[in-house]
Amino acid sequence: MTSTQERNTDSRAFDHDCILPKVSIFENKEGYVLQAEMPGVNRNGLEITLEGSELTIAGRRADESVKATLLYRESRPANYRRVFELDPVIDTRRIEAKIEQGMLTVHLPRQERVRPHKITISE
Repeated sequence: MTSTQERNTDSRAFDHDCILPKVSIFENKEGYVLQAEMPGVNRNGLEITLEGSELTIAGRRADESVKATLLYRESRPANYRRVFELDPVIDTRRIEAKIEQGMLTVHLPRQERVRPHKITISE
């Protein structure tokens, strides 16, 4: 990947039973967009940290809203965690993120000096 490189999780794990969320990474003229599927996670259960060039996304599923005895479950009650090594061209001060209906979207803008631009040719 040109914008990010996934790193293996380490002993600082946020939970021992974590799921790697499925991600898609897109490139546009401003930089990159990372989307991660994190069903059951809302804004309060989401934690995104940046340490150096290492971006960590972690999500805790919301508590069960049904007050009843569980009879059958197909989904795992685990949390999510994934770590990425960011490309140095990312302007880490301008990273933005939002989560809607379990889909996390992280905007990773390029630094101004590395954005492609058209050069005018004088006569």
